[in-house]
Amino acid sequence: MSEYSTAFDAIWKGRIDTEELPELANRLHQQIQPLTAGTAAETADSVAIIGFCSDAGVRRNRGRVGARRAPDLLRSALASLPWPVSRPAWDAGNVVCEGDELEAAHQALADQVQDCLSAGHFPFVLGGGHEVAYGSWSGLNHYLQRQSETSGSRPNIGIINFDAHFDLRPDSNGCSSGTPFYQIAQQCQANNWPFKYCCLGVSEMSNTAALFQRADQLNVTYRKDSELDITRLTETTHLLQQFMADCDQLYLTIDLDVLPAAVAPGVSAPAARGVGLEILEPLIATIVATGKLKLADVAEYNPEFDIDNRTARVSARLFHCIVKRG
Repeated sequence: MSEYSTAFDAIWKGRIDTEELPELANRLHQQIQPLTAGTAAETADSVAIIGFCSDAGVRRNRGRVGARRAPDLLRSALASLPWPVSRPAWDAGNVVCEGDELEAAHQALADQVQDCLSAGHFPFVLGGGHEVAYGSWSGLNHYLQRQSETSGSRPNIGIINFDAHFDLRPDSNGCSSGTPFYQIAQQCQANNWPFKYCCLGVSEMSNTAALFQRADQLNVTYRKDSELDITRLTETTHLLQQFMADCDQLYLTIDLDVLPAAVAPGVSAPAARGVGLEILEPLIATIVATGKLKLADVAEYNPEFDIDNRTARVSARLFHCIVKRG
């Protein structure tokens, strides 16, 4: 299931500033290398990119398909980002959902995430629909379970989701891009693990009363998009810090439809309002500053509907915000 859908060198290419000092003008495409099985991280800040090529969850959720093509196009958007020569960067290839085999793709992604964590890398997953979240979380959860076998502790993962949707739909008819956090909640309940979920940017227009009720029943921490403005940034930051204080590890997932449609038109469900980068970026910085972040992904980039690569560019900016040093 793990493969490169396009030749590595054809994806990772971009500008080279030969007139500058190499150590000060390096870019990601000059640094990144294919990750082979068993390659251990040489430094603590090693980043491993994993692609998740899937439209199955969006299709099942009756959304606009096209996210399957996203990972390689997002790699191209990342290629020219500034990157320190001393920082390792790896490409672990793509997990491809064949046909409607979403459950098998989830398992393959979980295995890939777990392998990267075990080797000491920070996994950054490029979706794909937001069904990616269940596979990403499963990989982190399995990794922490294995670590806790000797200590007897249980996984205590805080999930932070920037999203216009709760994605808490019941999965009685099969999983989809609308079910991942319900699936996680059910898994946590079955194993007596804490379910800690913070969803920021929820749209009242896009979530029924039943979904708000389910979020309340599951003790989800959330803020609506209408509550996330610059005048309440301090209040939101405090809420986020309180949530994170009770978590041992953090998983950050960003559904690009949390952004305004003018900023991110290339998504399955464009936002009429959305949450701006001037809010998301300082909140991401607050998350990173905890030192607890173990895994991140972006989801729902749909290149079929992008305009002038706006959504790909903003995805690259969010990636940079999450992984940059200092």
